[in-house]
Amino acid sequence: MRVTEYLTMFLLLSGAVFFLAGTVGLLRFPDVYTRLHALTKADNVGLGLVVAGLALQAESWAVVGKLLLIWLLVLLASASVAHLVAAAARLRGIKLWKQ
Repeated sequence: MRVTEYLTMFLLLSGAVFFLAGTVGLLRFPDVYTRLHALTKADNVGLGLVVAGLALQAESWAVVGKLLLIWLLVLLASASVAHLVAAAARLRGIKLWKQ
């Protein structure tokens, strides 16, 4: 195996770990705000790592550009949706979790 293939494997596995961490945060965190934080942060980093791993195996720069565009659109969508969900939760009176 070449170095790029090892690096691709490392990036894809790291991305999967971040996705798993986001899912665990969704299931374990106590309120909607902390769950949103876990999902948006971990999944965006995980997707970035997956995109980087796939970009190393891409056959052309056009494919790399499409992958980056997908990542940027997902970043924009997740931030917007997280903001809307948090705003809706605040309007419904859901309080921040305090131990």
